[in-house]
Amino acid sequence: MKELQIRPATSADFDAMWTIFQAHVAGGETYPFEHDTSPEGAQAYWLGAGVTTRVAALGERVLGMYRVVPNQIGRGAHVANASYMVSPAARGGGVGRLLGEHSLGEARRQGYLAMQFNYVVSTNTAAVMLWKKLGFSIVGTLPKAFRHKRLGYVDAYVMYQLLQDPDHWPTRDE
Repeated sequence: MKELQIRPATSADFDAMWTIFQAHVAGGETYPFEHDTSPEGAQAYWLGAGVTTRVAALGERVLGMYRVVPNQIGRGAHVANASYMVSPAARGGGVGRLLGEHSLGEARRQGYLAMQFNYVVSTNTAAVMLWKKLGFSIVGTLPKAFRHKRLGYVDAYVMYQLLQDPDHWPTRDE
């Protein structure tokens, strides 16, 4: 995908991002957002203060997006958290992998020492396989934590990856 560019998201991208967001939420298979999530709520999630958001675009056409934020505040802020959505029309074309790889680099660039996904739906096998290929491990299972639109209650995974060797992490408050 040579023409695909991953760049910072802008408010001008939000209409396309909203369309992708709505497709995922309507599917009810991958994200906990309810179908009546407002555009304002989605915009705050993706483009709010303190959120690093990137889009994958072919020219002006947005094919997917990711966001990186601290997983916790204060003493847990060295661990990043990220979310991803790919347009249904672009699934299977490598966009998710490129977003995943880019987000790991971005998290390292920002100084995060690890990345944690708090809620990967177990039945989202494409995502689980991708994250494993990119170095994540399942470190916990949340039994029946997600209310899947078709399958009912299914497990969700907590996935984790160190981004730097812990032997080289800072050892004192700075």
